[in-house]
Amino acid sequence: MSTTRPAQITKVLPDSIAAEIGFEAGDAIIAINGIHPRDLIDYQFLCADEVLELEVLDAAGKTHHIEIEKDYDEDLGLEFATALFDGLIQCNNRCPFCFIDQQPPGKRSSLYLKDDDYRLSFLYGSYLTLTNLSKREWQRIEQMRLSPLFVSVHATEPEVRIRLLKNSRAGEILQQLQWFQARRLQIHAQVVVCPGINDGKHLEQTLKDLASFHTGEVPAVASVAVVPVGLTRFRPHEDQLIPVTREKAKEVIAQVQLLSQQFRQKFGSGFAWLADEWFLIAGEELPSESEYEEYPQIDNGVGSIRLFLKQFADTATELLPEKIYPPRKLTWVVGNAVETAFQPILERLNAVEGLEVNMQALCSDYWGQNISVTGLLTGHDLLLNLAEQDLGDGILLPNVMLKQGELVFLDDINIEEVSRQLKTKIFPVAGVTELINVCIAEVVSGQWSLVSSQ
Repeated sequence: MSTTRPAQITKVLPDSIAAEIGFEAGDAIIAINGIHPRDLIDYQFLCADEVLELEVLDAAGKTHHIEIEKDYDEDLGLEFATALFDGLIQCNNRCPFCFIDQQPPGKRSSLYLKDDDYRLSFLYGSYLTLTNLSKREWQRIEQMRLSPLFVSVHATEPEVRIRLLKNSRAGEILQQLQWFQARRLQIHAQVVVCPGINDGKHLEQTLKDLASFHTGEVPAVASVAVVPVGLTRFRPHEDQLIPVTREKAKEVIAQVQLLSQQFRQKFGSGFAWLADEWFLIAGEELPSESEYEEYPQIDNGVGSIRLFLKQFADTATELLPEKIYPPRKLTWVVGNAVETAFQPILERLNAVEGLEVNMQALCSDYWGQNISVTGLLTGHDLLLNLAEQDLGDGILLPNVMLKQGELVFLDDINIEEVSRQLKTKIFPVAGVTELINVCIAEVVSGQWSLVSSQ
């Protein structure tokens, strides 16, 4: 484990306790009530007290001791450079389908970090395998009640999971689930299906094993997402992985939907859900909105298209005018996987008089995928497909294509470079409301202003 470093402050929220005291970006917290916080979890836990004694290092390197009295659970108003002050717990598996190993060399170093950290799982819903936890970390999960966690199970049969993760500790998954169950702690599970390895009878066994932990007032396994393996042209050729075909997708859909019906009869919940990609690959209709229940696996791409369609329908009624002036023409870039599903949105936007939205549904030449989800499109793909085209007043760019918090694509090309080469504006949009607002607004000196709807 890396040594705990001071927690570097990147932002002080206005009108907060920290702003009132005089904290500035560049300051760092060394200790809270004598304890050096390892991560954001420690920080939040320690700051819940009403009286805080802070040891702070300012940007000039001078140490200060500050006492704060506040209401219980009142936030200080600080944001940090990272959620982990003692470094990332990295992965010790060698999964052949790992996306990190399916990237080209020479990109930014952060793209090659293999996260398998339970703290990021608790804080942000990222998936971990549980193979690299020390006794100290298991104790911390129990003591701090870090639940739910998000776990990549892939298979419950020890020999199959060991083969997938290439790690002898991977075979302990059932005992680990029993550990969660005994402590009334929860996980959400995912199964990445690799044809010929953990599909068929192995997939059925995995889902039934996981369902056996979906019992009691606090089920140890709250839900399962079944996801197709994604393979790129950069993957090691010795991995012997097989892409998911249309026929395999249909087979897995039928298998999981049958099991899900059985789970619904037994538990009152479908419990196991298929990622949207299965239906896109198979060319089949997406399940109805009601089948996703409360979208427990939305971040795994389970029901995300249905939810987006619903949110658009609800929001469009409120926000979209009958017409706009002056006229506006935009290009909406999406992965070709959602081209058909998003046609109702495209038609509704183009029903606004004065608004023209053209969809560009792209596959990813960069990754070498004939069917691409939107989040995997890169700057390279935009430059390859959109050069010399009439893009109108700009590009509507779903921000899932960008590195979180930055205007950079997965291939390290930034938005400014793509905008310059394509000679057009690029408007990153997060969610339905931003999509609509950009469509009915114009940029004036860098600021948004509503277009007249006269």
